[in-house]
Amino acid sequence: MYLIKAWCVAFGMAGVAVYTHAQTFPIKPVRVVVPYAAGGPYDEIVRVLGQRLTEIWGQAVVVENRGGAGGNIGAEVVAKAAGDGYTLLIGNAGPITVNPTLFKKLPYDPQRDLAAITMVNAGRMVLSVHPSLPARSVKELMALARTRPGQLNYASSGVGNLQHLGMELLRLQAGVTMNHVPYKGAAPAFVDLISGQVDLMFANIVGTMPHLRTGRVRAVAVSSASRSPLLPEVPAVAETFRGFDIPTWSGMFAPAATPRDVIAKLNADFGKVLARTDVKERFAQQGAEATPSTPEALADHVRKETVMYATVIRAAKIVAE
Repeated sequence: MYLIKAWCVAFGMAGVAVYTHAQTFPIKPVRVVVPYAAGGPYDEIVRVLGQRLTEIWGQAVVVENRGGAGGNIGAEVVAKAAGDGYTLLIGNAGPITVNPTLFKKLPYDPQRDLAAITMVNAGRMVLSVHPSLPARSVKELMALARTRPGQLNYASSGVGNLQHLGMELLRLQAGVTMNHVPYKGAAPAFVDLISGQVDLMFANIVGTMPHLRTGRVRAVAVSSASRSPLLPEVPAVAETFRGFDIPTWSGMFAPAATPRDVIAKLNADFGKVLARTDVKERFAQQGAEATPSTPEALADHVRKETVMYATVIRAAKIVAE
């Protein structure tokens, strides 16, 4: 009887401890791992969110860049961290939904080792062509590709990134053949697109806008399921190929062992920040929209997108370099 009472007391105290932890969280600085080198767009996202979260929490948000291996190194750091809510990952498609298939072996499993907190933002890529190409729509572009099998060259900023996968998905859906020309970054790819060395490419909407304004490239479509507020006159690829949707996005993740009530608090606090007008305006400057979600919605997105990219990678026989 004594043992039963002691066990009940211990169990009750454990429950109180978990509850109290969530109620008082955080009591020390929170580390957000960016799985890319310093100076990129994800640093800016975390900085914007961190400043506002510090106001809510009274604790600093520390950015830690752990780049390498296409985002895998940073994701592994968080996947193997203590599940206490004090180490978070700002993840995107690369280490979360693409790399599980692109790489033969990962030191972590995104769906098993990471807990979804919230989607942060989402954006679009623009499918652009050199002005000399006689195609002003996706339909015309794919028709041109059929008449010139294997002659059109498309650029990307590297093997296995969204620019590459987006074009491969479009190519597979249209049943055409095109040549992939990978570059070390979007800037040199744009140089060759502008000069006519390559014919077309998907690229981030903000990076594409200056070239559209000068007429050095022509927009044909955006990669998401709907049109962009920044380019409302440019149709979505999905208007021609139903279901096509390659958004750019970022989301917050924690180690899988993080208590559910801590995840719930993090979700609520990120939601408050993402609802702020000034945060929405900062994201809009990057061509993105604040897209807070439930943990369940982000986890569902990860599951579905992982399957989609696995299908594209295997069909196109893409291998990580």
